[in-house]
Amino acid sequence: MGYYVLVDIVDLSSVKKQLRKVPRDIIRRLQRWVLYVEMIGLIESRKIPGLHDEPLKGKWKRYRSIRLGKTWRAIYIKKKDGSINIAEVKEVTPHEY
Repeated sequence: MGYYVLVDIVDLSSVKKQLRKVPRDIIRRLQRWVLYVEMIGLIESRKIPGLHDEPLKGKWKRYRSIRLGKTWRAIYIKKKDGSINIAEVKEVTPHEY
């Protein structure tokens, strides 16, 4: 009998250029979230209250966001590649109120 291992990773390749303009403390918070996802998984990291992981509506339907500060958000979508869950970050931006 074999084991089925599910691995969660974060793909930041779409926002690499954008991250050059993001404050360092926000980047550190994003890196912390990446560690959470890779250590405890995407589903468990959604339960961390301070991140406020939530589904989005409207043009961002199917995407989720996490809070990286009072105004900063990371928007991501969950993809699957075999036994790997990929949280692909599409945007890191100050939230517009």
